[in-house]
Amino acid sequence: MGSIYPTVFDKRYYEDFALDETFETAGRTITESDVMAFAGLTGDYHPNHTDDVVARQSMFGGRVAHGLLIVSIASGLLLRAGLTHPSAMGMLDVRWKFHGPVRLGDTVRARMRIASARTTSKPDRGIITRAVEVVNQDGVVVSEGEFTSMVWRDPERTVDVGLKP
Repeated sequence: MGSIYPTVFDKRYYEDFALDETFETAGRTITESDVMAFAGLTGDYHPNHTDDVVARQSMFGGRVAHGLLIVSIASGLLLRAGLTHPSAMGMLDVRWKFHGPVRLGDTVRARMRIASARTTSKPDRGIITRAVEVVNQDGVVVSEGEFTSMVWRDPERTVDVGLKP
């Protein structure tokens, strides 16, 4: 498993990833500020996220973070760990499933595996799919999905080494 502390400035090209290579990020605690900022940004003020009284009577028994906030945090954790920047050219697809709530005060981390990779018709880029699990402080997978991104290939390496389609 890769280190949870590479620097954001360590550029990893397409050739630097290996199929089934895994990484785990550092944790991040979900706060009241996170949830309220996300509600303000998106306009999603559902009471399960923003109203203690209503949320206590819900199936969750208390306030929970927005699912899309957790997807965004997972993406940020991968970025902070140096696993998506600066080699990423852009996101192509996101697919996600939610298995359980993330409560205010929970600490989540992302586990990532290189699920697939292929070259493109343009020799300077490749496409990598990262399978990601979001895990809470109890080791429970609360959500999982895939991020598919276009990434730069290393201009210094002119032959296909590393990942194969």
